[in-house]
Amino acid sequence: MKLISWNVNGLRAALNKGFNEFFNEVNADIFCVQETKLQEGQIEFAPEGYNVYWNSAIKKGYSGTAVFSKIEPNNVKYGIGIQEHDQEGRVITLEYEKFYLVNCYTPNSQRELTRLEYRMKWEDSFREYLKKLNTLKPVILCGDLNVAHNEIDLKNPTTNRHNAGFTDEERKQMTELLNSGFTDSFRYLYPDKKECYSWWSYMFHAREKNAGWRIDYFIVSNDIKEKIIDSKIHSEVFGSDHCPVELEIEL
Repeated sequence: MKLISWNVNGLRAALNKGFNEFFNEVNADIFCVQETKLQEGQIEFAPEGYNVYWNSAIKKGYSGTAVFSKIEPNNVKYGIGIQEHDQEGRVITLEYEKFYLVNCYTPNSQRELTRLEYRMKWEDSFREYLKKLNTLKPVILCGDLNVAHNEIDLKNPTTNRHNAGFTDEERKQMTELLNSGFTDSFRYLYPDKKECYSWWSYMFHAREKNAGWRIDYFIVSNDIKEKIIDSKIHSEVFGSDHCPVELEIEL
């Protein structure tokens, strides 16, 4: 089974930058998108052979997630069941026969860390949500989780130490998530692989220099980590400031 996750930084814009071509070429069983920046009905993108699920933010042109799945799920849930966290279209959960798929766009702590306090609340709530799911069936979590977990996961760890996405608080939350029964699929297969990034700033020719961050993930329950076949970062694919990431797993 092949799964793709991609923060497209605006799906309407991405459709003019090769999104459709990559979507068709990669032929994923499940394709997850973050930062759609649209309301359902604002776009006509209903690929043949896929079931389509949208979760849009109340605020127009902001955040939002979508899932395109060849496999029809048994159940679909939007949000995590906490009103404070469910206004921005950040989570879609699809329940399948053997696993849960959770597509997530984690809140950014913002410049000057103005949203770090809220982010910590979100992390605690979201981790508890995933842990509950994990007691029922294995979980595959994907998305832009807005954190580079370790120094190997970004080009300039020293100068970014206290910046959003690489604060001690955010990194500790990722460690806590992994310690509660989950595995980072890419690091499971490639623990020492360097200069593998999924996001680059639009400034300072960052992508050209590969001065990036790995903040897009496929994280799986420990129970199914040995079923991972491969975890890829498609840094050759343009169309957003993020690139797609891929999980191949046998379930």
